[in-house]
Amino acid sequence: MRLQDKVAIITGAGRGIGKGIAVKFAQEGAKVVVSDINQETAEETAKEIQKAGGQVRWVKTDVTKKAEAEAMVAFALKEFGQVDILVNNAGIVLAGPFGESTEADWDRIIAVNLKGVVFCTQAAVKEMMRRKSGKIINIASRLGKVGGPYMASYTATKFAVIGLTQSNAFEFAPHITVNAICPGIVLTEMWDYLSNVLGKIRGIPPEDVIKTRVDQQVPMGRGQYPEDVAKVALFLASSDADYITGQAINDSGGQETR
Repeated sequence: MRLQDKVAIITGAGRGIGKGIAVKFAQEGAKVVVSDINQETAEETAKEIQKAGGQVRWVKTDVTKKAEAEAMVAFALKEFGQVDILVNNAGIVLAGPFGESTEADWDRIIAVNLKGVVFCTQAAVKEMMRRKSGKIINIASRLGKVGGPYMASYTATKFAVIGLTQSNAFEFAPHITVNAICPGIVLTEMWDYLSNVLGKIRGIPPEDVIKTRVDQQVPMGRGQYPEDVAKVALFLASSDADYITGQAINDSGGQETR
């Protein structure tokens, strides 16, 4: 029970990595606020945690809107009285030839992947500063450290998240830690989308996209599961990581080692 009586907000927790983190935190004793733009999936995650005996609430949030990010934190305070942990997980991916990306594509991905982190952090850090305690965990990507073809907009936002993580870590110390996790090939719906897009570009079946990448790039020999990311998030959220801040931790099976 490494997070006993801590209150954690996880954005984008309706599915994928966010859901994995929400479930893991609840298992470790945290009171969890499941936040997602999709009301149905948020409620499903909350019900699963509640059924297992966890303390949980859910709230519909569009992280691209500052007022909704503030309302999310206000909801957590109303329901549980404090905010100890914020996991900025909500994100989207767009893929395709760089020259075909539109202004609307860039506006959308920057709004979710970067401004969403900014707005949620601004809302939560006020309470954390008041209490002089807190953990902020940003879900970045291995593509936040090394570029990749057909992924320019996603890569740009994840580089930005790592830079934001470092800047905030300096500013919020010594009371609040800010770290990022950089996953690789996580077997979620996001990679289902990428397999279809990249498969068409390269002229190979979608099912071969992940297999080829794993075989050629991942020393551990398999793709990731949300639980792999959740374990790292748990460490960063726990007292075991009280002296770690400003880091972008690789969690990619050896795919990225810098």
